Amino acid sequence: METALSKTPQQRQVVFLTMLLLLWEADSEAIRYSMPEETESGYLVANLAKDLGLRVGELATRGARIHHRGNKELLQLDAETGNLLLRGKPDREVLCGVTDPCVLHFQLILENPVQFFQTDLQITDINDHAPEFPHREMLLKIPENVQPGTVFPLKAAQDSDIGSNAVQNYTVNPNLHFHVVTQSRADGSKYPELVLDRALDREEQPELTLTLTAVDGGSPPRSGITTVRIEVVDINDNAPQFVQSLYEVQVPENSPLNALIVTVSARDLDVGPYGNIAYSLFQGGGVSQPFVIDEVTGEIRLSKQLDFETVRYYNVEIAATDGGGLSGKCTVSVQVLDVNDNAPELTISTLTSPIPENSPEAVVVVFSVFDLDSGDNGRMVCSIQNEFPFLLKSAFENYYTLVTEGALDRESSAEYNITITVTDMGTPRLTTQHTITVQVSDVNDNAPAFTQTSYTLFVQENNSPALHIGTISATDSDSGSNAQITYSLLPPYDPQLALSSLVSINANNGQLFALRALDYEALQAFEFHVGATDQGSPALSSQALVRVLVLDANDNAPFVLYPLQNASAPCTELLPRAAEPGYLVTKVVAVDRDSGQNAWLSFQLLKATEPGLFSVWAHNGEVRTSRLLSERDAPKHRLLLLVKDNGDPPRSASVTLHVLLVDGFSQPYLPLPEVARDPAQDEDLLTLYLVIALASVSSLFLLSVLLFVGVRLCRRARAASLGGCSVPEGHFPGHLVDVSGAGTLSRSYQYEVCLTGDSGTTDFKFLKPIIPNSLVPDTYMLNS
Repeated sequence: METALSKTPQQRQVVFLTMLLLLWEADSEAIRYSMPEETESGYLVANLAKDLGLRVGELATRGARIHHRGNKELLQLDAETGNLLLRGKPDREVLCGVTDPCVLHFQLILENPVQFFQTDLQITDINDHAPEFPHREMLLKIPENVQPGTVFPLKAAQDSDIGSNAVQNYTVNPNLHFHVVTQSRADGSKYPELVLDRALDREEQPELTLTLTAVDGGSPPRSGITTVRIEVVDINDNAPQFVQSLYEVQVPENSPLNALIVTVSARDLDVGPYGNIAYSLFQGGGVSQPFVIDEVTGEIRLSKQLDFETVRYYNVEIAATDGGGLSGKCTVSVQVLDVNDNAPELTISTLTSPIPENSPEAVVVVFSVFDLDSGDNGRMVCSIQNEFPFLLKSAFENYYTLVTEGALDRESSAEYNITITVTDMGTPRLTTQHTITVQVSDVNDNAPAFTQTSYTLFVQENNSPALHIGTISATDSDSGSNAQITYSLLPPYDPQLALSSLVSINANNGQLFALRALDYEALQAFEFHVGATDQGSPALSSQALVRVLVLDANDNAPFVLYPLQNASAPCTELLPRAAEPGYLVTKVVAVDRDSGQNAWLSFQLLKATEPGLFSVWAHNGEVRTSRLLSERDAPKHRLLLLVKDNGDPPRSASVTLHVLLVDGFSQPYLPLPEVARDPAQDEDLLTLYLVIALASVSSLFLLSVLLFVGVRLCRRARAASLGGCSVPEGHFPGHLVDVSGAGTLSRSYQYEVCLTGDSGTTDFKFLKPIIPNSLVPDTYMLNS
């Protein structure tokens, strides 16, 4: 990902162009202050809050700070008052050298929101340096035949001050032969020339001593002096002359020491000693020269390392002097070429970490970049990794902000190691990298998620209370308190379900417990919802369905519906002696409240009065004859049947049947089967029965006659449709048994049997069946 001043669809990059800087300066005015050098520490430069139109204290609340780029921390900001104070004495010559004007650039950075203000501080020069000559004495050898008006160049004095405080004038002590003329170079610096006013006479005065004074323009002015000693020599009428008056040379700043810069050449028409030329560095222009010259060959070589960022141009004056003392001069202009020898510098001003994950376009980092090189070597491109959701934005001049491209997702990535790469455009390209770590703080944006949408739990009935029946589990992608989950039971949809008395849940781990013993026969299954809520703000929750299935246990024995076992007298079944083998005597009907194989019933004949006479079908409980009856068979039979389920362990119930053999259903009296009683009770009951029988015989005889007449009339009227008989109301001791098809009997029968207490014979009245059955005899009516 790249941010540039000129962005293309393929890449984003930031290029520091000189034109952009000029445009920026045109659009935004810098706050400029000025102060003289050597001002005492603590000096109040200005009140920034007032100049910027800010309220008192706003600088402190917005984290105002002064950023110095490559400069000594010269200024100090009092954020509470807004005063900009001087930290130490500024020395213009140390800070800017020969650069004029001396302007130091500072940036005022405000946060919340991020703002930048350019502050320029101009250090004005004061006259705190006196001119100084390179040497305490200069020697001139002048032939005696030199004509008046001849000019002799002298070495200039050096003054660290600039402008009017630099050297402005040269003077020489009064004398008869010379005066000094002050000349100006193209850069405004002054240098002296000695002019001959009167011809010299070696015989009259072979040597002269002059005092040269350099005076600056300060107030008060400062001065420096040197001695000019003049030796008058014999005639040498030709001065050396350089082939070129100006040599222009370009030298890369990374040139090695002793590298050849240029070779100068001069000629002298004289011969002999007056024709021998010696080269020397004549004029330094006030700057220490990193060059040496071979006085014989004129080769100028590098004696010190060049630095484009410190000095970009050198003007070197070369003097060629012959043996007679005449000299000529030329100027060598050395331009230092910049090479890409400075990597970009990156300074972090503000780093915000962690960043909330739901903060779009949040400012993460504020930083500045700088490159000491110039041209393409000083143009820079800033970039970060493409795969990260961050953007680089140009904020102010060489300041940039790193912002989030959109809302972050901590669950996808909780930390980013972002490498800011700054590359210049020089050859070879130099790169600076700075890696920052950005933490993403969690926001409660994920609800708990159950591992399953529904849970099915199985519980064996008759469980012990507080039994752990299962565990539900939910996870939360958030962290910290946002991921702490609390489980709870939600109110059931069925208001009749007392959920709070059935189950409970551990709020911390989701374990479910049965609070009481469950009964399959009462409650086979129930379902409810469980909620999972995190501890975030606001809290998020989800729910899952829990279905509890109660497993049946064999805790119920079979129950016999027919024949009833709790009657006052056992049930007696009638069996005609003429019954064929396989004759259905009766059917035992039983049920089991359990389910599944626990309710599968089987029937078994345990005991019989006549073994081999009866058999029981194991699966439907039908009691049938196994063979033909004979006269030897007992008239009364007692059968003991076992009804057993298929549970583990199995449960069972026993059934007692009484079967009475009859001859064609024609006997008027069917004795009741004997029931085991206490002998004393039998005697009392027998006496009671005899009394009742004697009292009832008379009334029953009359009723029987009336009944007989009524039956005859009924049969004539409803012989075809009813198949039954209307019986007058009266007390008939007997039993009415109705077995419907709802039991396990394969057929449906209805028997109406009236049994009298008389000891006489019993008559049978054959009636049509209410429900026809072709396999068994019709319904029988027994009347006395």
